[in-house]
Amino acid sequence: MAKYTLKLPRMGESVLEATIVRWLKQPGDRVEEDDSVLEIATDKVDSDVPSPVSGTLLEQLVAENAVAQVGEAIAIIETDGEPGPDEGETASVPVTAEPTASETPATTEVEEIPGLTQLAEREAAVTEKQQGVRFYSPLVRNIAAEEGIPADELDRIPGTGTDGRVTKQDILKYLENRKVAPAAAPQPAEQLPTETSKPVTSVSSPAIRISAQDEIIEMDRMRRLIAEHMVRSVQTSPHVCSFVEADVTNLVLWRNRVKDIFEKREGEKITFTPIFIEAVAKAIRDFPMINISVSGTQIIKRRNINIGMATALPSGNLIVPVIKNADQLSLVGLAKTVNDLATRARANQLKPDDTQDGTFTLTNIGAFGNIMGTPIINQPQVAILAVGTITKRPAVIETEYGDMIGIRHMMYLSMSYDHRVVDGALGGMFLRRVGDYLENWDVNREL
Repeated sequence: MAKYTLKLPRMGESVLEATIVRWLKQPGDRVEEDDSVLEIATDKVDSDVPSPVSGTLLEQLVAENAVAQVGEAIAIIETDGEPGPDEGETASVPVTAEPTASETPATTEVEEIPGLTQLAEREAAVTEKQQGVRFYSPLVRNIAAEEGIPADELDRIPGTGTDGRVTKQDILKYLENRKVAPAAAPQPAEQLPTETSKPVTSVSSPAIRISAQDEIIEMDRMRRLIAEHMVRSVQTSPHVCSFVEADVTNLVLWRNRVKDIFEKREGEKITFTPIFIEAVAKAIRDFPMINISVSGTQIIKRRNINIGMATALPSGNLIVPVIKNADQLSLVGLAKTVNDLATRARANQLKPDDTQDGTFTLTNIGAFGNIMGTPIINQPQVAILAVGTITKRPAVIETEYGDMIGIRHMMYLSMSYDHRVVDGALGGMFLRRVGDYLENWDVNREL
């Protein structure tokens, strides 16, 4: 018999910590290879951690609802066979392989879930620690940037993570206290306000009367994250919304003609979503200044076109998986990617990388019978497009013989954009270009 140390696995680039949601195995339980031992949650998705060995769970090293760092020991499993290179007697407390300032850096062995990418930030963390620089995860840095927390103030935030690292919970708790008592982090008297400085205001919730007949429902973890993200977005970006109407009759007729052929050939359906995404990707190539982010007074122009698609979950929550390099995929490739991401999202099988690095977001509110909407920007992006339901309506048709009235398939496109960097001209022209690509659809197009 030997003891195996199960560590929190890599979960994709920029993901350095996760919350232990629920232990699926208890001490004394039998664990087979690839059995799920526990459920974890990052700021984006939930997933299971499987066991790479068979044996008996001896000890849980991290409690439920606690935060663990990537590479941190989370459980001890007594294996059936002889000790392997990563097995052996293990202490009953989490052990980290990161060096102190006076030690030579050691290589941290991190167990990996199959299919998940390497964590390059892990090596960066070790290097920065060796140089005496405090390491912050990209998530913490993004929150600090959005909330206007300067580097010196960030360094003063106490951390509860490994080696005093600041976790997401640490910075959110600090922000909550900061808003209640803004004097806790005073600015130097001689410092003058800049264009990027943000006043910290105290926001109090109105008192709510609750009767005996009312039901109180506690937000789940994902709903709390969505709420935080939405509030932060409207506090960060001045939202402006534009609308266009598009005649998509040719597009509807084309899809009606090819959908059965596509399903028979590819084994899956072709919906309107990949068609909308293709039009958005083309328009972004025409207007690349929509594909940007803002950092203080700097504009970051994104090279890749990664389009997120808002997906409703059975729980009523929302998640935004991302189609990477959407402009480089064919319509067939887009359809397969959309179907795969939507299916895995609803089955709670997305990987953390599936929801990262989006540069623009599409939400299909027409799926719920809505004709238009004013969506909230998915930070740190600067624009989000909502497509409404397609309805038949009488419309004026211009022909060489004069105008006439006909029944057409019409839809509204709504786009919210960050007025700090996207003016009405750019936003309006981009939205109109998306509508033009949909209106001018080739009814003879072959898949």
